[in-house]
Amino acid sequence: MKDSTFSMQAATTGLLVAFVGFGSSFAVVVNGLLGVGASQAEAASGLAALSIAMGLCGVALSLRTRMPISVAWSTPGAALLATTGPVEGGFAAAVGAFLVCAVLIVISGLWPPLSRWVSAIPASLANAMLSGVLLGLCLAPVRAVAELPLLGLTIIGVWLLIGRFSKLYAVPVAALVTFAVVGVTTDVGLESLGPLWLEPVFLIPQFNLTALIGIALPLFIVTMASQNVPGVAVLKIHGYNPAPGPLLRVTGLFSLASAPFGGHAVNLAAITAAMCAGEDAHPDPARRYWSAVVAGLAYILFGLAAAVATAFMAASPPVLIEAVAGLALLGVFGSATLNALKEPTEREAAVITFLVTASGLTFFGIGGAFWGLIAGGAVLALSKWRET
Repeated sequence: MKDSTFSMQAATTGLLVAFVGFGSSFAVVVNGLLGVGASQAEAASGLAALSIAMGLCGVALSLRTRMPISVAWSTPGAALLATTGPVEGGFAAAVGAFLVCAVLIVISGLWPPLSRWVSAIPASLANAMLSGVLLGLCLAPVRAVAELPLLGLTIIGVWLLIGRFSKLYAVPVAALVTFAVVGVTTDVGLESLGPLWLEPVFLIPQFNLTALIGIALPLFIVTMASQNVPGVAVLKIHGYNPAPGPLLRVTGLFSLASAPFGGHAVNLAAITAAMCAGEDAHPDPARRYWSAVVAGLAYILFGLAAAVATAFMAASPPVLIEAVAGLALLGVFGSATLNALKEPTEREAAVITFLVTASGLTFFGIGGAFWGLIAGGAVLALSKWRET
């Protein structure tokens, strides 16, 4: 029988995972929640709910399966929210869409055909939609240099310098430098930050068709295609073979629990999953699950401090926060763009999907991500019809 006792090496990896996972993308999450109409207090509540939910979920799944099941918030989903903008019904309607997305994730774990339908969406179109969603935020570092040259170049310079030694630390260190720069160069007093302790905000959801089509469906597709599916694949690459259904059900239930407090979605992680499941966590695969357990506990602690991070962001120049978020998403944007254009016969449809999504087009209050997928799908269907 393999030894599965607690490992300090795995615990150290888990702390690193939590630092990287939270520090590299919390700005994206807050930016996304604010983008769909959340107040500062609601965004802080949403960030806390997500961090605590993914921490508890990761601990529960890892202890249950004795596998390093790393759970994260949907970073691409948060980027989608940032580009969607406020919807009819305000943040309460967005919360209603979060609940519907969570229900769809649970159903995909109970009813395999739903997850197969998501997987059946051509990878070129799904990646093109994701790339279009991310474009605006990935341009933020350039805008920061244009508006605040010295500060913008300082943040980008730190990111480039640290990235030469470790890609994992580049964005978290850039975020810390951003906070330091803001603290030194702007008048951010304690009175301007507001409450620094956790104050959960419970929201009564509203449901309308605009938010369901414009937020719930794209959020579900992005979360499944760019997070849950790769998350399962990473575990299999490292020799773990969990049944996807139970994992989807549990992450969907935790998403459901976090939604009334402003959380958009939690899901299986991909990048941090590779850290938890790799040899650096522990030479013995049977003991690596402790890295995911410790990471989950650290996420819970970070969630309790979410109000501090959100308050400081709210008092900072928005373009600098967006720049950090953009730097965090550059790798995802590059990968999505490359995969979108990989298949020559689907390239035209992928480009159409990308352009429509990135354009910020809105019809009937429904954002560009949905219409981009529709437009690209129509072009792809027409091209295949011509070939027959």
